[in-house]
Amino acid sequence: MSNLVEIKELGKCYGKKKVMNNLSLSLESGRIVGILGPNGSGKSTLIKMMAGVLKPTSGQITINGYLVGVNTKKIVSYLPERTYLNPSMKVKEAVDYYEDFSKQKALDMLEKFGINEQDKIKSLSKGTREKVQIVLVMSREAKLYLLDEPMGGVDPAAREYILRTIISNYNEDATVVITTHLISDIENVLDEVVFIKQGEVYLKESVDDIRTKYNKSVDALFREVFVCY
Repeated sequence: MSNLVEIKELGKCYGKKKVMNNLSLSLESGRIVGILGPNGSGKSTLIKMMAGVLKPTSGQITINGYLVGVNTKKIVSYLPERTYLNPSMKVKEAVDYYEDFSKQKALDMLEKFGINEQDKIKSLSKGTREKVQIVLVMSREAKLYLLDEPMGGVDPAAREYILRTIISNYNEDATVVITTHLISDIENVLDEVVFIKQGEVYLKESVDDIRTKYNKSVDALFREVFVCY
């Protein structure tokens, strides 16, 4: 498989605070990848730079051969950690607003979630708004899906369906990158994981290799590595 994402010597500073420290990373096409680390490790910052929301202080990111910018926004579907939908919109209006997008796929997922497309965003619970956002993001025709804490505010009963939604709604040539604290909930769908520690890649391994090499689950290895955090 070819590398879809190439990150070289990436740095990010906020004033004197260094959040990303010469991070280099390659991600192949057709993989579901977990970016894992404690709070403050740089996970969300990395995702935001891949999405083009933040600019790096140094280094570069290329996606499908393009530097992050106008060309990559066409092929990247990004789910931020915070709600971004206009609260005055109806769900149907949010669906109609999207481009490069399978409307029928979105409507089918909304129906399975039991979400009324005529409801206004502001009338929905936090968990339901997050479900709407996941529907919109996963219904785009993208090469790279960036999901920042996609299940943070969602009830446990809905998590399994969300994971099935993620798995079944991207093509085999695309890559899904997920940041989450709910490692035990998602590790069965991951192909590989990247542990981020103090703005650097601490470990990059396939999930199968972790189980073979360390004789541990991803969740157990994560707890061991970050025991002091």
